[in-house]
Amino acid sequence: MWFGLQRQKDLESFPVYKMIDHFFTVDSQMANWFNEKTEVKGHYLPAGVFGPECIIRDVTKKYDVLFVGSKKYHPEWPYRPKLIDWLDRTYGNRFEHYGNGGVRSIRGLDLNKLYWSTKVVVGDTLCIDFKYPDYWSDRIYETLGRGGFLIHPYIPGLEKEFTDREHVVFYEYGNFEQLQELIDYYIKNDDEREKIRLAGHSLVKNNYTYKHRWKKILEDLAI
Repeated sequence: MWFGLQRQKDLESFPVYKMIDHFFTVDSQMANWFNEKTEVKGHYLPAGVFGPECIIRDVTKKYDVLFVGSKKYHPEWPYRPKLIDWLDRTYGNRFEHYGNGGVRSIRGLDLNKLYWSTKVVVGDTLCIDFKYPDYWSDRIYETLGRGGFLIHPYIPGLEKEFTDREHVVFYEYGNFEQLQELIDYYIKNDDEREKIRLAGHSLVKNNYTYKHRWKKILEDLAI
């Protein structure tokens, strides 16, 4: 993400933009900026996940609640540490945090296994006040594609990719009371949670891998 962050000021002075014809970005506002301010053709393309890592299993659950990601993030985004601290206070030893500031960073098949063994994964994306439309990181695709059940703050535009309570569960950004109600509900309701987990995985695997994104790139470039 560039817009709304300190790095936005670098856009106009970044010379590489003068050397390319097309720029694909997960930030729709950045794509619009290219189209309005430069000769570069900007394309909005949401993130994805590496297809071969879209593996899902049904295993014994070791954790009730999980967060994956660094606690120290962009200075423009104080919500991340606030969220992690709240999860830790609320769920104690039922909560695990993997990433910088947590147990450790984790990738590859080990990340899949972590998602499989967790009932509820809580997500986060740097999105200014969660009003900035059509921007979210690859974390949603990574979590669902690798077989996790995800509760994530709603961002305008997410409904174009996912259906609430069918593929993922949304909550209102900053509403910890609602978040706790949802976490507690899905911890207890195994069948409903598993149905959403399987549907989210299937949607991502069949539509949102990098192979699918590359297909869209080639179509836009008429190659």
